[in-house]
Amino acid sequence: MDIVDKATRSRMMSNIRGRDTRPEVMLRKALHRLGFRFRLHVKGLPGKPDIVLPKYRASIFTHGCFWHRHHGCRLATSPATRAEFWNAKFTGNVERDGRVRDALNGAGWRVATVWECALRKPQDAILAAEVVAEWLSSEFATLEIGSGDLNSDRA
Repeated sequence: MDIVDKATRSRMMSNIRGRDTRPEVMLRKALHRLGFRFRLHVKGLPGKPDIVLPKYRASIFTHGCFWHRHHGCRLATSPATRAEFWNAKFTGNVERDGRVRDALNGAGWRVATVWECALRKPQDAILAAEVVAEWLSSEFATLEIGSGDLNSDRA
């Protein structure tokens, strides 16, 4: 049972953005401060990555833990109502994320996923940007950063 009426729920859900989210903007600012220049939401690439660094042939997605089902994260809760609808929605999101990642890797692009839980505070975004910077100078094809992946002893 939903605690708000249908019109209110519709209005609330329509306010959820797919781009320029707070975690995404925090990561972009931290990367920019480190001297990286990038393009945003490149339409010609599969999945329209949030951040694209053509110089490094790298793309970065900032995924919301709820919508993209960050495994083991406390933010990846499931609504109690309409469980079948939500399970299908979440499964579709995860499958699409995998197809996009495979398509980008197949086209020679490197792919990083930075989860929302790793970007809760400005200092977290700085740490995440530093990890991304290290990854960009490495040979690794993929990177995934969650809240447990940022050590406080790195600062």
